[in-house]
Amino acid sequence: MDINFYVDVAAKLVIGLLFITLLINVTGKGNLAPTSTMDQLQNYVLGGIVGGVLYNSSITMAQYIVILLIWSALILITRYAKTHIHLVGKYIDGEPTTIIRDGKLIVQNCLKVHLTAKDIDFKLRSGGVNDITDVKRAIVEQNGSFTIIQKGDKDVHYPVIVDGRTNPDVLELMGRDENWLDQQLKELGVKKVSDIFIAKYQNHKLNVVTYSGQSYSK
Repeated sequence: MDINFYVDVAAKLVIGLLFITLLINVTGKGNLAPTSTMDQLQNYVLGGIVGGVLYNSSITMAQYIVILLIWSALILITRYAKTHIHLVGKYIDGEPTTIIRDGKLIVQNCLKVHLTAKDIDFKLRSGGVNDITDVKRAIVEQNGSFTIIQKGDKDVHYPVIVDGRTNPDVLELMGRDENWLDQQLKELGVKKVSDIFIAKYQNHKLNVVTYSGQSYSK
């Protein structure tokens, strides 16, 4: 029995565990459960690196650590880019897709998110909807979940501004426009939409949180 082999494997396992823990803490995740495309990719590649290197004695400890450092740096750079650059975030995580608007099915968008008629019928029935004409909006989220807003719903629990960008679809749901939103922000003393981290209109109040951490409500 080669004791050095087991010592090497144990050391690589410990280092792999430390890097996984570091990534969880640095990226702000509480665990490795994937909530986005980026999370899944991170887990697959990290598992491949650790698993592929673990029993390969030809890869030295120093090479193993350098590979983990390179992958960790790529993850952190990509996460920063997708948070601060809209096109990067859209490419990696995608955006919510409306497949039903005012009771009418948007077939092109259904095909875009690879949903069949059977899938949509099942999701509507699971959401307690028997008549598609009762649906004000049906939205496929970035993670594949299905959100249904029925015509009887009075409050739209969706942010009107996310990551410094206005969501015109939500404004349309509310029966408002960007002029109304600009006026509301002006009264709150917020100069630019790009300064806002998130703004949500709920219970007839506009709640705004800026990137600086300040909160406003009207």
